[in-house]
Formats: sequence, structure tokens, C-alpha cells
Amino acid sequence: MRSGGIFDLVGMKRKVAELDARAADPEFWSDQDRAKATLKEKAGYEHWIDMLEALSTKLEEGLLLIELGDAEGDQDTVDEGITQLQALEDDVRAAEVRRMLGDEADENDAVLEINSGAGGTDASDWAEMLKRMYVQWATKNGFKVEIADEQPHEEAGLKSVTLNIRGPFAYGYLKAEIGVHRLVRISPFDSAARRHTAFASVGAYPDVSDEITVEVKESDLRIDTYRSSGAGGQHVNTTDSAVRLTHLPTGLVVACQAERSQHKNKAKAMKLLQAKIYQHELQKRQAERDEANKQKKAIEWGSQIRSYVMQPYRLVKDLRTGVEVGDTDRVLNGDLNGFMEAWLAQRANESDAETEA
Repeated sequence: MRSGGIFDLVGMKRKVAELDARAADPEFWSDQDRAKATLKEKAGYEHWIDMLEALSTKLEEGLLLIELGDAEGDQDTVDEGITQLQALEDDVRAAEVRRMLGDEADENDAVLEINSGAGGTDASDWAEMLKRMYVQWATKNGFKVEIADEQPHEEAGLKSVTLNIRGPFAYGYLKAEIGVHRLVRISPFDSAARRHTAFASVGAYPDVSDEITVEVKESDLRIDTYRSSGAGGQHVNTTDSAVRLTHLPTGLVVACQAERSQHKNKAKAMKLLQAKIYQHELQKRQAERDEANKQKKAIEWGSQIRSYVMQPYRLVKDLRTGVEVGDTDRVLNGDLNGFMEAWLAQRANESDAETEA
């Protein structure tokens, strides 16, 4: 989609012509899955062509206004052209971000999973702080959030929480958050007011759409039921309505207690499990590509991605991209797009470099 560091409009038009020729083949629909994939690919290129041609038109109009204003000594017309070009910067930035969200499943809804790690009660409190941060981020960016499962800690905070985050490209953004998040602060749980370090892991999985089939055999599952432990009214703790599924071949585990009905919780848990298995497969493919390029970057418990320091100074630093923000409160209130987009840009540049090599 890019050539020489810019969007390759000519190349995309050439690709559409090739796909049109393929679709004109009398045998095109003999393989319906392949035909649908071809048409989907063609629609994607056409979307980009329309967007880039619209940007080009706005650029030409802005430059023309400035040129006419200069020729006629009309400062108002010059200012109008400058304003149009300044507004174009936001459009170009939006197009660049969308280009970075071009991997498989990026457009999907997301399942976000947060687990407390080392650090005792501080870690559980940190997990709850992260939950609030991502809910705030989702709300600010127009996503809908639903709690699928939540396991509170005995003293404070959360052992774990699973959130369904719905909206276009939710997974594309949230995959930038996968890894271990580290908090450094004066612990509110330490009577001596000492500085503590706490860890929590964040996982993100694409919610599988109806177009994607993930087969899960009943014989590959261990199904456990238990009583819900979160808020939910007088019936929450009276029946074993919560469901935990363990996928034996992979060891992947999901749980759901959002509904009062065990049947509904099982159905939702199965959906979560399918998403997790799908992400597992995507991860395997990415690992194979990275290994082939000698750039393997495992996503696992030990891969710390970001530090949030509140004492003795205030700083949030992404250890992958080097992006730093001194206003920790702003970040913890959900201002994460700068971190996400920097990581996505880094991944896109690496991909471009591999393509050109």
C-alpha cells in the first residue's frame, strides 16, 4: 500500500485492475470462498483510492486558494486556503493511522483481559486501575464496554477482569497494549509509606466474527461451574451460574459470569474461547514470520512494555517505542492513543522495511 514512504495510489489502481480481470474470468465463482476474498480485497483497495483522491482534491483546492489570494492581494482567500491545508493534516493523520490497522482481524471487536501479577495487594489494585484506564479510553474513543468476567481480590482490587470492547478497529488498537504493565508508587497499603512496584499483564484478542469459523471440540474442553462473585443482585451467589472453560490442547482458559443463566454464560464463554484460540493462531503465525526474519518478539508474561512511575517522579514510558508522557493522571484517565499509534507506526515501518528488503 506504500511505495517510497508514501501511499502508492498508482500501485493500488493497478491492483484493482488485476482483481477486476480476475473477477471477469468465467470460472471466477467456481471457488466461492476465493471469489469472496478477491472481492473483499478489491473493495479495500477501492476504499483507499477514494480516500486518497479526496485528500488530493482538498490539497489542490487549498493550494489554489492560496495562489489566487496571492495573485489578487486577497488575504482572506489566502487564510481560507491555509485553514483548509491545516484541516487536511488531521485527515492525512487519520488515513495514516488507518493504514497501520491493516493486519488480519484489526477491524474486529476486542476481548481485553487484565491479570494482576507480582506485587501482592498493590498488584490487584493496579489491575483495577488498568481496568478503569481502558474503560475510560474506550468511552472516549466511542467504543462500548461490557464486563464478561471479574474476580475481585480478597483485600482490594482485582485478581482478573475480562472486558468485551466493541467498535470498529477495537482489536487493532488494543493489540498495542499486550504485555506487562509496571507501576511504581508509594503504596497506600504500606503503613510505612514505602515505595512499591506492582505488575499486571494485559492480553487482547480479536472477537471472532460470524465470517470466521473456529472449531472447538467438546472433547477438548473441561467445563467448570461456580458461583458468581461480582455485583449482580440477590441471585448472584445462590446458583452455580458462572462458567469456566479450559481448552485442553492449548491450555487456554476463559470464564464468564455476566449473566444469571449458566447456559448464557457458557455461550459467552465459548465465544471468548474462540477469540482466544484465534488470537493464539495469529500469534503463532506472527512468531513464525518474526523467526524467519530473525526478529522474534515473544508476547508473554516476562515482556514488560510500559512503566507508570508516580514516585519519586511522574512519568509513563513505553519501553518499546521510547514514548514518554509526564502527566501520569492524563494517561491513567485513558489518554493512550499516542502510545498505541507510536507502536503501530513502528510495526508498520518494520513491515515496510521487510517488504522492501
